[in-house]
Amino acid sequence: MAEAEEAWARGYVPTPEKRRELLEARARSMAVRPRQIGEASPHLSVIEFVIAERHFAMDSTFVREVRPLDDLTPLPCTPGFVSGIINAHGRILAVIDLKTFFGLPESGLNDLNKVIIMQSGDLAVGLLADRIVGADRLPLADLRAPSPRLAADHADCVRGETSAGLIVLDAERLINDPAFALDDEGVK
Repeated sequence: MAEAEEAWARGYVPTPEKRRELLEARARSMAVRPRQIGEASPHLSVIEFVIAERHFAMDSTFVREVRPLDDLTPLPCTPGFVSGIINAHGRILAVIDLKTFFGLPESGLNDLNKVIIMQSGDLAVGLLADRIVGADRLPLADLRAPSPRLAADHADCVRGETSAGLIVLDAERLINDPAFALDDEGVK
């Protein structure tokens, strides 16, 4: 680059052939596509959240909304993991406590609790979260088999775990889990 600047300063003007050669070399160098970080492996866009001091994530395509926990109405005759119901934009949704569902230690409700509203087709459910960390892109190659820290009854709802301990949930399986099927009398 320094040589080119010196030549320009001296008044160098390349011949038409040399100019074409330089432009072709420049075009070839610019035509090489730079390698993107993680390009070789597909990514999963996730929403990361915290439950009982453990970090979880799920595919963001299933997340319809994240909102503060307001006006939770207890629902009798339901499993212990059903915290109650909420009205979300005119739709009544069950709110699931994943701490109880997965057998994690109870930390109690506080003002920081959020509800992640998930939807798959016509099915929608709210999940309690202690804290929302944010959105991220997770390379699928980073996923490995989950550690047996969660209740074995619902291990199929876990897609995998990263080396950093982030537990990635299978949102579609979770939403469609038969344990969430409620009717007028409670559990079906």
